[in-house]
Amino acid sequence: MTTAIFPDLKEASVFVTGGASGIGAALVEGFAAQGARVAFADLLDGNACADAIADRTGNRPLPLQTDVTDVPALRAAIAEAASVHGPVTVLVNNAAWDDRRGALDVDEAYWDKMQALNLKHQFFAAQAVVPGMQAAGGGRIVNFSSISYMMGMGDYPAYTSAKAAITALTRSFARE
Repeated sequence: MTTAIFPDLKEASVFVTGGASGIGAALVEGFAAQGARVAFADLLDGNACADAIADRTGNRPLPLQTDVTDVPALRAAIAEAASVHGPVTVLVNNAAWDDRRGALDVDEAYWDKMQALNLKHQFFAAQAVVPGMQAAGGGRIVNFSSISYMMGMGDYPAYTSAKAAITALTRSFARE
């Protein structure tokens, strides 16, 4: 299998939220395979994932066990990644939780939890990396959303509301 090579990613400082499993782990591995210096935050212990990626790519990412809904902890993880790899110039906001709960089953605590898991951390992670990106002369922020909010699907209004808001947040950040 031939893999594209992106020279601009070699040695880039990359930070991925939700990088210990699923889509996030694939993103981390893809960046590591390009020679990027990758750190990832996840509620899960990411050491086994980092070891497996190192075995396949020869480049071990830095796992940072972090609850991304805890803004001070998220900021600390980003600061640690920057101290090890240099200013983060690529941020991938991937962490999310696609939980299904109908509108009548949503209480305030659940709503707040879903917004923190699916939206809030994206804003605060971006806010934390922008000064380093400015100092480095630029960077990229990729915010994962979902088409679920456009499909009119039921049973997860808290999730789809957060994912719709990510689109607006991304546009707002791009303008600023």
